[in-house]
Amino acid sequence: MKTSIKLSILIFSLLSTISLNLKAQDINTPVTPKTTNLGSGIRLSAGIESGLPIGKLNDAYSWNFGGSVQADFPIIDRELYATLNAGFNNIYANNVSNAADIQLIPVKAGLKYFPVKNFYIQGEAGASFIANKSDLGATKSAAFVYAPQVGVLFNVGGKNYIDAGVRFESNSKFYTNGNTSNFVGLRIAYAFNL
Repeated sequence: MKTSIKLSILIFSLLSTISLNLKAQDINTPVTPKTTNLGSGIRLSAGIESGLPIGKLNDAYSWNFGGSVQADFPIIDRELYATLNAGFNNIYANNVSNAADIQLIPVKAGLKYFPVKNFYIQGEAGASFIANKSDLGATKSAAFVYAPQVGVLFNVGGKNYIDAGVRFESNSKFYTNGNTSNFVGLRIAYAFNL
């Protein structure tokens, strides 16, 4: 878990450095309006998620599917948002392993930064609760989760968007002396500004 926390801090520091460098380069550049923010600036989204397990998780599991809801709150207009995300992911066991599916309820908070129009870099961290602990024989009910992501908002008219993002998600150990549960995922969501 210490490694996961250090990696999250490193990712956040990297994103902050990139953000400051991009802002420093833009001081002498004329400001052009971005189309990522209309209305109050608060953006809500609901979407589906799918992914592929990687690392040790790939030995017994083949893919995952789920959904999530997210709220983006503007910190710096049209550039930086605080995010809250909650969802459900089912990681399906492969036919060879005889393992039970892993059912996770991740709850995360983070930052979403738009370095250019409609393209974002996002980092989130939080807790991932295991919904079927007894089926898996897990020794812990929750684990630390972090998820760096990149994505694009496609405007589909007015305050409405399609939010498409790719992310790496890592859950710390659900078992004593176990392994982290990592996957690479895709989220496609319908988003709208309030």
